[in-house]
Amino acid sequence: MSTTLLEIPGYRVHGQLGKGGMAEVFLATQESLSRKVAIKVLRSAEDETFSRRFIKEAHTVASLNHPSIITIHDIGRLADGRYYLAMEFLPGGDLARRKGEVFAPERALQIVRQVASGLAVVHDKGLVHRDVKPANVLFRGDGTAVLTDFGVAKDLDIDSELTQFGVAVGSPAYSSPEQAQCQPLDARSDIYSLGVILLEMLTGNNPYRGGNYTQTVVNHVQMDLPPLPDSLGAFRSLLARMLAKRPEDRFTECRALLTALDEMELSDLEETQIRPALPLPEQTSLAPASRRRRSAMPLLVMLSVLVLIGTLTSAGLYLKEQRQIDALLSQAEERFATGRLVDPERDSAEHYFNEVLAIDAGNDDALSGLQRIRESRIAALLVQADQRLAEGLLTEPAEDSADFYYRQALVIDPQHAGAQAGLQRLLEARVARFLALAEQSIADKRLLLPEEDSAVYYYQQVLGWAPGNADALAGLNRVALEYRDLASGAYKRGDFPGALAMIERGLQVEPGNSELMRMRGEHEQLLDEARAARTRAAAAQADRDRQSNPIKRAWNNIFGQ
Repeated sequence: MSTTLLEIPGYRVHGQLGKGGMAEVFLATQESLSRKVAIKVLRSAEDETFSRRFIKEAHTVASLNHPSIITIHDIGRLADGRYYLAMEFLPGGDLARRKGEVFAPERALQIVRQVASGLAVVHDKGLVHRDVKPANVLFRGDGTAVLTDFGVAKDLDIDSELTQFGVAVGSPAYSSPEQAQCQPLDARSDIYSLGVILLEMLTGNNPYRGGNYTQTVVNHVQMDLPPLPDSLGAFRSLLARMLAKRPEDRFTECRALLTALDEMELSDLEETQIRPALPLPEQTSLAPASRRRRSAMPLLVMLSVLVLIGTLTSAGLYLKEQRQIDALLSQAEERFATGRLVDPERDSAEHYFNEVLAIDAGNDDALSGLQRIRESRIAALLVQADQRLAEGLLTEPAEDSADFYYRQALVIDPQHAGAQAGLQRLLEARVARFLALAEQSIADKRLLLPEEDSAVYYYQQVLGWAPGNADALAGLNRVALEYRDLASGAYKRGDFPGALAMIERGLQVEPGNSELMRMRGEHEQLLDEARAARTRAAAAQADRDRQSNPIKRAWNNIFGQ
């Protein structure tokens, strides 16, 4: 579809970012907040099953709060019936664009750690992503890796219909052996896919990718982990566990993987890069013993002088270096005291502490200073977040809300307990607010309409954030029973079409409601009986008409009919 014809209320579409078999992605500006967003639009409204999966994806991702999981801003429907998702726009592109590039080990580990921390949240929700691949790893402007495209995510405890029919969902070049063989999946399948990505980043090549689909599947099932060069020796054990053929031989969950990643010290990476020194040339002849004795004393004197000069030079350099470090630390502490933690970029506490580390990589004062900066920044963000939460500014304005500040804290420290607890409080506040709005909607008789300001809308929003929320489920049941009572009233008035309309609305709210299903069954039975009665009455009337005509009676008597 041409982007010039695409109109989305509230958004200004700039152009297409990409497209797949079922959806297209566009770059747009959300006019109310003047922010860039990526909008994913279904290419067709005819496939209801895929539309339901699309909406489920939006609700799934919206319920996951983590800096390495893409943020959903909005879900809506176009005039032609197609659904769309408005998501955060990630300007850094995806990992697939860097195919063939060999990453520095530290950067590869950083990306894997960020994706794994996001997957841990996905798995905690009882989901498995199923399609972890470079194209689904995007980057923010600051280089943070973000996991996206949950279109094939499924509950861990529910078998996928596709798997039941022998269809492997996912990307074959990154599929686990069990996924390639259409077997039941769990979190360990995602860990395998992430292991393939790590191997590809370290070597610049995906060795499992074959010339066709069948060969790729066979490689995943049968091919052993390729040998790694000595420079990557520190990764052998990690990759062996991530890429084990049997799920039980892999990490049991992403948190165990994260622990293993944290235990991989930088020194472990550098150890394998040490090269043996060049051998000394062999001496082909030996001087006579008397000559060696005569030359020993001058040689010792020369060596002593050289050692002394080297010692004095080293001492001088050390003192000079130490004075430079002390000056930089002093500047860093001064900037820290005045609140200039990271800005201006080249005159901040962070800048000067990093200058110290450039001279002395293990300097404890500088390392401690950077940690204090992190803690101070997080503390300031949490104060702002808590204040916005108290003010009721939960998610808006987009860059001055409780949600914004908690997430900024998690960008600094993805595992920060205070920020994670804050997002939980934020979720509880959003749930409480929407439950209150739902109650008011019931009081105002806005049960199912308007579409985005009704009791049903608010309860469904709550269930999107907190699946299984008892208050929201009870609320939907109340709305369904309201429609039951409205249907009963319509029956008493003799308004049978109105009664059926109320029953259908109630079932739209709660499809499995037993009372409404019984009422619909009784209604259909009454309709069948009414139709049969009308048929019988029409036949009786026709018979009476025939009997009342004397000419017909005489004709029948004469001819015996």
